[in-house]
Amino acid sequence: MEGRRTGWGARLARISLGILLFELISGLAVTFGPFHAVVEWSLLLHTVLGVATLIPLAWYCGAHWLDYRDQALSDVVLLGYVSVAGLLVCAVSGLVVTGQALFGIRTSGLWRNAHLIATFVAVGPVVPHMVVAWFRRRNAAAAGFIAAGTALGALGVLGVFLLAAWQPGLRYVNRFPEGYHFLYGKDRPFAPSLATTSTGGAFDARSLAGSETCGSKGCHTQIVEEWQPSAHRYAAMDSLFQGIQNVMAKQNGPESTRYCGGCHDPISLFSGTKNIFVKNLTSLDGFNEGVSCLACHAIQKTDIRGNANYTVVQPSQYLWQWAKAGTWEAAGRDFLIRAWPREHNRLSKRMFKKPEYCAACHKQFIDQEVNRVGWVQLQNQYDNWAASHWNKKGDAHATVECRECHMPLVDSTDPAAGDASDYNRTPGDGKHRSHRFLAANNMMPALLKLPGWEKHVALTNQWLTGKLAVPEIRRKWADGPVVRLRIETPDAAAPGERVPIRLVLTSNKVGHDFPTGPLDMIQSWVEIRVTDSSGKEVFVSGRRDAKNFIEPGTFLFKAEPVDQYGNLIDRHNLWEMVGVRYRRSLFPGYSDTVEYQAARRPGRMFVTAILNYRKVDQFLLNYVLGEQSGVTSPVVEIARATATVDVRR
Repeated sequence: MEGRRTGWGARLARISLGILLFELISGLAVTFGPFHAVVEWSLLLHTVLGVATLIPLAWYCGAHWLDYRDQALSDVVLLGYVSVAGLLVCAVSGLVVTGQALFGIRTSGLWRNAHLIATFVAVGPVVPHMVVAWFRRRNAAAAGFIAAGTALGALGVLGVFLLAAWQPGLRYVNRFPEGYHFLYGKDRPFAPSLATTSTGGAFDARSLAGSETCGSKGCHTQIVEEWQPSAHRYAAMDSLFQGIQNVMAKQNGPESTRYCGGCHDPISLFSGTKNIFVKNLTSLDGFNEGVSCLACHAIQKTDIRGNANYTVVQPSQYLWQWAKAGTWEAAGRDFLIRAWPREHNRLSKRMFKKPEYCAACHKQFIDQEVNRVGWVQLQNQYDNWAASHWNKKGDAHATVECRECHMPLVDSTDPAAGDASDYNRTPGDGKHRSHRFLAANNMMPALLKLPGWEKHVALTNQWLTGKLAVPEIRRKWADGPVVRLRIETPDAAAPGERVPIRLVLTSNKVGHDFPTGPLDMIQSWVEIRVTDSSGKEVFVSGRRDAKNFIEPGTFLFKAEPVDQYGNLIDRHNLWEMVGVRYRRSLFPGYSDTVEYQAARRPGRMFVTAILNYRKVDQFLLNYVLGEQSGVTSPVVEIARATATVDVRR
């Protein structure tokens, strides 16, 4: 009996046992082990060896059946059949998962679970199959069979440890640069920003960078393309941010720019770059990526105080995490992420649904640590929204939240498409939330010539004018422009009278104040023209001169902050701000009015009112970039209204 090809003493039997033992051990390590380079190498060897030995193992199973097919059906034979059936399912499911990981953009949880369950189905019967067979025959060759198989399995495990020692992955250098200044104590290394790391210490800049790799080999390609021209991406390279940050550093010391870093440049902040003697106060990764994929997705806790009050955890890295696309290392990384997505899936996603998450950066204040005087509120989109009619607490079907407006659903082939946890979505809806974060800046993507800036600017202009459709909230959002205009005039005017013109502006679609953001630099104003029947101007207000400055006396939505001496803050030097002498904006759903009087002219008079918007006033652009730069902020017509007045002779 033992002379058979697949008996206890057969070489193929012992090799097959060694292979199966290693496949079992490495598979269990991947399923139940911690995220570690050893386990990643286990997965790689598990896959390579499993695929490479499929034919030899299949040949062994077939030969083993031929050797013992003359045996009467018994518990041992039955256990063998069950084990082979499990092994067959295990092999097929393993091949499917391997193919998906190599050539697809995601692996199926169903097939991964089938592979795991089939493993237990195969292993469970094979142990009693061998034990009972040995007990009945008491063959000494069995000891050699087990010893040889175990030795081969152990050799495979040793190979894994050797490979992990040879290539353990990139070693991050999580320490502050020499000479880093802890102005507010070592327990607050990033102050005056409220942002912090889970360890309280520095993070290697590389650990939060590498956004381009997220779009490699068809993974999150669509999302990366959306992010590239977005305000999150250029938050650190923004020309105005860079210029103003340098002024702040010269005036208050480089360390003071940490106040800005949590929202504009988190990679540089957490790596300790915002420190004295560091050129440009911005790491290369921070400058190029701003708010990167990982800078957002590694946030584990936020607070609605604002000023970047969040905690970020250092993401675990897969082997060859930052390899360039098209290399074998990148192929290995992509395979690992798809075949073993558990660690990747731990990156935060669901907490992004809450407006409170956005509040961490979209709410700002200055306090004594910054202005040397005391606390004063700055831009505050979150509290505006929370107190508005758009927030129906506890009723998701009636509430319009940040992500529904600024991250509208788009058709998607992305692995992140579908969502079972949103009130109006399903896992198979074929959509993801746009990572353009459309808002109001139609200048910087064009100025920086970012990838895809043309489309991004066009969509931003549609957004500003209220023409961008958002189907998911159509039934609970308003129609028309973001701000409605209505002109109130008398139908007719008597000779000798001045014609009164009343313009009513109503916030229609905006989820927070209009305009919002840093109102010391943002401008939205009314341009009004009154002409007679011959086309001659009777009255005009809100024009821009040849140098792009708005004429005095124009009705303007804007803020005028002041320093402790009452001087106007007009260079975005908010670190000196202690209050405001003027502020005008529209709360959601509210109206404001402006009144004019035009000299009468016989016949008909035609009134045209336009609400304009631009992201940056010309004085600040000239101050930061220089008048010789010729840079102006594009003006968008938000809304327009017309009226006619008959003037009797």
